Amino acid sequence: MNKTGGNDNRGISTQIKNPDLIRKRRKQIIDAVVPLFIEKGFHKTTTRQIALAAGFSIGTLYEYVACKEDVLYLVCEDIHDKVAEGIGHVLSSHKEGREALSAIIREYFTVCHRMSDVILLMYQETHALPSQWIEKVLTNELRITGIIQEALHRIFPSSETGRLNTAGLNLIAHNITVLGHMWVFRRWALSRVFSIGEYIELQTKLIFPETIGSQTE
Repeated sequence: MNKTGGNDNRGISTQIKNPDLIRKRRKQIIDAVVPLFIEKGFHKTTTRQIALAAGFSIGTLYEYVACKEDVLYLVCEDIHDKVAEGIGHVLSSHKEGREALSAIIREYFTVCHRMSDVILLMYQETHALPSQWIEKVLTNELRITGIIQEALHRIFPSSETGRLNTAGLNLIAHNITVLGHMWVFRRWALSRVFSIGEYIELQTKLIFPETIGSQTE
């Protein structure tokens, strides 16, 4: 038997107890629903359209999610997972210092560029989620910034950060997060002036504080 009542480890209702099958089918749902949400918007997309795009019956769809809001939350979580995966891949390399931070910024901004439509969708539609899902989306947002914060503290020991304290490094991490999103929100204007590569290069120069990598005066 593959079916049972209850929630998965994300708290999303499912009638399936096979974790691999849940992951596989939910990936199908996410891949199918993103173009629908982008084209029609969350509210105008029906569960029947979601099921059809994923190749499921309505009954099968409801074996993996309880409602349309669950699907939107899964999309949001998938975005954060892909961003975290990209940054984690960079951190697993053996780069150090400014080279490592440049690589993190480049990877993060590139992921934001590649997923611009989906990230914009997340910010436009998150308000439609139940409060418990909104809280989790915000927690995942902070998780991404936290990865960047951890990288900054690991890359630049306190002896190398000059006058920057922990709060200063954490603020830089938030700046990096927001600047990646700025490309998403202002792409319609910025892309007239910069390619994504030029944007990354210029922002990287602006992000680097003069105190990082230099000794305290």
